[in-house]
Amino acid sequence: MVKIVPRAHSATVDAYLTPGIRRYAEGFSSGFDSGFSNMRVDFMQSDGGLAPVNKFTGLRAILSGPAAGVVGYAVTCHDPDSKVPVIGFDMGGTSTDVSRFDGRFDHIYEAMTAGVTIQAPQLNINTVAAGGGSCLLFRNGLMMVGPESAGAHPGPACYRKGGPLAVTDANLLLGRLQAKHFPWIFGPGEDQPLDVEAARSQFLQLAQSINSKTSAERSLLGQHHDDKSVEDVALGFLEVANETMCRPIRALTEAKGHDVQQHDLACFGGAGGQHACAVADNLGIRRVFVHRLASVLSAYGLALAEVVHEEQAPAADVWSMATCNALISRLDDLTSVCRSKLHSQGFSDAQIRVDRFFNMRYDGTDTSIMVPERVGAEFGAEFEAMHCHEFGFELHGRDIVVDDLRVRAMGAQTEAKYGEVHDELLHLCPAPVLCPATHPAFVENVSVYFRGGLRNAAIFKLDRLAPGDIVAGPAIILDAHNTVLVEPEWRATVTSSQLVLERDSAVFSASTEKRSCRRATTDLDPIQLSVFSHRFMAIAEQMGRTLEKTSTSTNIKERLDFSCALFDPTGNLVANAPHIPVHLGSMSHAVQFQLKQFAGDLVEGD
Repeated sequence: MVKIVPRAHSATVDAYLTPGIRRYAEGFSSGFDSGFSNMRVDFMQSDGGLAPVNKFTGLRAILSGPAAGVVGYAVTCHDPDSKVPVIGFDMGGTSTDVSRFDGRFDHIYEAMTAGVTIQAPQLNINTVAAGGGSCLLFRNGLMMVGPESAGAHPGPACYRKGGPLAVTDANLLLGRLQAKHFPWIFGPGEDQPLDVEAARSQFLQLAQSINSKTSAERSLLGQHHDDKSVEDVALGFLEVANETMCRPIRALTEAKGHDVQQHDLACFGGAGGQHACAVADNLGIRRVFVHRLASVLSAYGLALAEVVHEEQAPAADVWSMATCNALISRLDDLTSVCRSKLHSQGFSDAQIRVDRFFNMRYDGTDTSIMVPERVGAEFGAEFEAMHCHEFGFELHGRDIVVDDLRVRAMGAQTEAKYGEVHDELLHLCPAPVLCPATHPAFVENVSVYFRGGLRNAAIFKLDRLAPGDIVAGPAIILDAHNTVLVEPEWRATVTSSQLVLERDSAVFSASTEKRSCRRATTDLDPIQLSVFSHRFMAIAEQMGRTLEKTSTSTNIKERLDFSCALFDPTGNLVANAPHIPVHLGSMSHAVQFQLKQFAGDLVEGD
């Protein structure tokens, strides 16, 4: 609660943003005869809750758009009975936002935004610069997706404005997007389709450059080289894009002790449906939800959100049985304040839910964990279990400090039923589409390029598919705002509100084993080199995060005077996280010395 510098930053940000928001709200209200005097107007906040217009501030608005999407998939995809956690995957034009919901919203209380530390409750949303408009580049022998973006103007190469190659171009070239079924809004008269040939022409130039450079480097290594086709290059960039988007998902799950394979994936955003199956495959996830309103799920989530009021108070007490009752009593006082605030906005007790937390940490560390109150559980034991789950160890005999107390009260304006799609799935009558060409939803067969070559894929109109219909991949399902690719060995089950994509259970185990045993060689391959670069970098970053959050050293936890890296068996650098690069000059020599010093004595785990 002290942290005076982050609080000063936050106050400055609030002072800068709030007047602009006030002016916008006043301008909006002036369009009504009586302003907002006879109506309720709420704004979405970064923490996933609504606030009345007169209490809405700039500090709480920074992630309000993505936060509404989290609410949308949390309500529509999470099953409160099975309690399977859901990963949100929101892929747009310039970036992808990922988040996690396990029955509670995952909040953080300090985050860095545009280089400024923000101290305010917000949903834990990780953003990566990879979206439909992200540029495709070949640099230093690596295939890169983003962070540069083609933007809306000029847009990707296929937009007929002379733009650069982007992820959308790769999907178009490979047949995953079909120009004739995409809005005809391009060209000078805004009446032409996407330009497949413009994308192909630029990919041909890029493929020639990649093949030329790879061939020269392989010759120096004495390796044989076969040129990659234009389609292989485009597919390689999609694989790199998918791996780029998987990286923040692993940071939200594996880096915090969660098994990513024990999750469902909720895919939304304008470009999400084209990558849903591939991203799930990379992560080992078996089921994906794509809402019929996927392209506008954030707007839909806004309508499902609850009004929220939070109270927080400092404590700075050591947790013990002697301090327990006094701390609980203070929680009760904060709860009364929260309830009264929502009562004043017209909510009854029946409409109000309350979550209560202690913000706890081990004495000497700076990493606090927000521990929720659970029936029959003791806060201290809960903290130790949560710390062990995330970091893998406990500090026995170390005092546990309660930094502050937090109460979050939520007032429901409508009764949102979580996970209705799961109830519907239990009662659906499955109707596999055995003969696509005779189905009323069938449009045509097209060729789509996958790993291994071209495959025939049927195109279906979503609004003509009935609940219970099961479409086997490869297939493409279209609606007015979205394109969903059903990859080979996947199937799509249609419900009244969603498409549910599932790995074919008959081939899931075999295909998973096949993927895990994919042949790896020392031959230079820019695609695999780029994919593994992301994976190794993610490991190094997770090492740094754990070291920083569990350290008791001021040099490490505050000055961040450390570096993390991966080395090969001979001590050569493989990947380093962006910590303090100056360390890397000597780190390799130190690793090589230790390998020699302890030769024969090192075992796995040392």
